[in-house]
Amino acid sequence: MENVPMVNLMTLLGSVAMLMYGMKVMSEGLQKMAGSKLSNVLGTMTTNRIAGVLTGAGITAAIQSSTATTVMTVSFVSVGILSLAQAISVIMGANIGTTFTAWIMVLGGGSFDLRFVVYSVIILAVALIHYRRNTDMGEFLLGLSLMLLGLTTLKINATEMHLDRIPAVRDFFVATSSWGYGSYFLYLLVGGILTFAVQSSAAIMAITMTLCSAHVLPIDMGISLVLGENIGTTITSNIVALSASVQARRAAMAHLVFNLFGVIWVLCFFRPFVGMVCRLWGVDFEPGIPSDVSPDRLNAVLATFHTAFNVTNTLILIWVVPLLERVVMRIIPSAPEQKESKSHLQFISGGLMSTSELSILQAWKEVQVFAERAQRMVGMIYDLLDEQDDERFNAIAQRVEKYEGICDRMEVEIAEYLNLVADGRLSDQSKHEVHQMLRIISELESVGDANYNLSRYIRHRRDSRILFTEELNGNVKTMLNLVSLAGYKMVKALERGTITPDAFTEMTALEHEINSLRDILKSRNLQSITGKQYDYSTGINYMDIIREMEKMADYIINVEEVLYEHKHDK
Repeated sequence: MENVPMVNLMTLLGSVAMLMYGMKVMSEGLQKMAGSKLSNVLGTMTTNRIAGVLTGAGITAAIQSSTATTVMTVSFVSVGILSLAQAISVIMGANIGTTFTAWIMVLGGGSFDLRFVVYSVIILAVALIHYRRNTDMGEFLLGLSLMLLGLTTLKINATEMHLDRIPAVRDFFVATSSWGYGSYFLYLLVGGILTFAVQSSAAIMAITMTLCSAHVLPIDMGISLVLGENIGTTITSNIVALSASVQARRAAMAHLVFNLFGVIWVLCFFRPFVGMVCRLWGVDFEPGIPSDVSPDRLNAVLATFHTAFNVTNTLILIWVVPLLERVVMRIIPSAPEQKESKSHLQFISGGLMSTSELSILQAWKEVQVFAERAQRMVGMIYDLLDEQDDERFNAIAQRVEKYEGICDRMEVEIAEYLNLVADGRLSDQSKHEVHQMLRIISELESVGDANYNLSRYIRHRRDSRILFTEELNGNVKTMLNLVSLAGYKMVKALERGTITPDAFTEMTALEHEINSLRDILKSRNLQSITGKQYDYSTGINYMDIIREMEKMADYIINVEEVLYEHKHDK
């Protein structure tokens, strides 16, 4: 940049990078401390539109990432935890919550030099992390310190650069700010592109504040950049939703439509709206002319506009959520003929969340879906045992084989996802959870294999015309009932995310009952073969089925044991 020392230019870029990294670390630290509470709050505190808005605003203000809130919301819509209407209200709230970031910048980049406080907090944060006293709190404090240090450095560097004295910079902004509404559209477009490119509206907001406070960028052009940031930040959720369900794509589209509508109406009243906000802070507004007031007041104008715009937009649209819902349904129509493959993951099909901690929450949900599919195969075994028609028997057997393939693919896909999550910055507890989930999906895949093996034994019995006595059929059904009960309890425990000591004791007792029944039936089978009650081939097929059911019960109990560890060995 002409007449700008290289050290100042590198300081500018470095401070923006420090700001972005600080916000990421701070967000991750908060999410680690909050754990599953974020997911629980989002899933339960959306009973009505107002509650949804407050929930979205609160979570976004807490974790300092509207992207994290929006992507999590899109994921929940994909699997039906949130309706589209609930998701829209949460997204509206997320837009309000993200304005809190601008106010942090106003306070952090004020006239008081925060460097002494920031360096003191960094020492505390590093000590907490190094000595493992409270690593999550240490990360939060470190991220907050780096963010404030980046803001302070930006402010000091902007003053030292004297951008208003550099002809090339001044002439550029004068030239591009003299086209009336054409300039507003230009800066709106630039703001959107830059926000999408760096994936951080906070970074672009910081640069906008720096340029305005340096008295080279007119306040109305800075506000146009802010409007562009609102559009650019919606692109991420739409990209994430591309591989998700129709409902998830609609939720992401609602985010874009919401912000587009806001930009359109505010442009109709742009100058009066900007003038009103400027008057609140005693700033004289002249379109296209840089305001010659203190940087603190200019930054406050930008933050106030950002908040007022999003709050007003929400107040307008919160009453017409059903209409907004119909609009996005028209934009993204249903395609009933395109059925989604059961082999595709549901919760984590959109890729990693903004942080590894939130990705773990999504992975646990996917493990629940995996368990439900494995348990569904037991019902197919019931049908195979009773089916007499050859065509229907073959159809059920093929369905069991298909589900076994789905289980194989789900194990691989979830494992690959967890490996990606493990590459992120995880707490010790989260690393342990990843290990436990890998163990669980291995056991669930074995449950699928056991069901497939049962279908093969039943087909062999049918093809070989082996006839079981009424007693043998009854024993098989009794064993299958016990295994099915164990599977049902496993699924329910995974859905609750916990298993009580009493419930685990019941599962252990059920395991003993299954093992005892297997031993009894094995002994009786030898006596029956010796007594010529049925032939050897019948006894072999019969015990193959019983042993496979007992093995399936072992896999199910193993899942319960891992879950019990997860909740009680912390």
